Amino acid sequence: MGRLFHHQLIAYKVFQCKSCSTHLATYNDIISKNFNGKTGKCYLFDNCSNVSKCCPETRKLSTGVHEVCDLICSKCKTIVGWYYIKAYNKSQRYKEKKYILELALTRTENTLLNDITD
Repeated sequence: MGRLFHHQLIAYKVFQCKSCSTHLATYNDIISKNFNGKTGKCYLFDNCSNVSKCCPETRKLSTGVHEVCDLICSKCKTIVGWYYIKAYNKSQRYKEKKYILELALTRTENTLLNDITD
């Protein structure tokens, strides 16, 4: 088994795993801030890094039935959100192949400011 490398994202604002600070997504990749999950508020992202997808399952969510899989941080293995594989309702298909990060399981950091002050 090879060594796992984690991507360091460079952006004004980066979403990180709350447990281990691994970079997950950038503020620029947010599609929508109008989502809720098990822990509260969530954001829908176009891209996500340093995560692994668990086994797909069909879930009944507030907007209908979707095929999704949990997203786990590739470093500490904490669940940080989920990935939409398929939406069975036509109006919800914009979510397919998109990522949800739960804000209670993540934190944000201004990484560019840190690079300037180092």
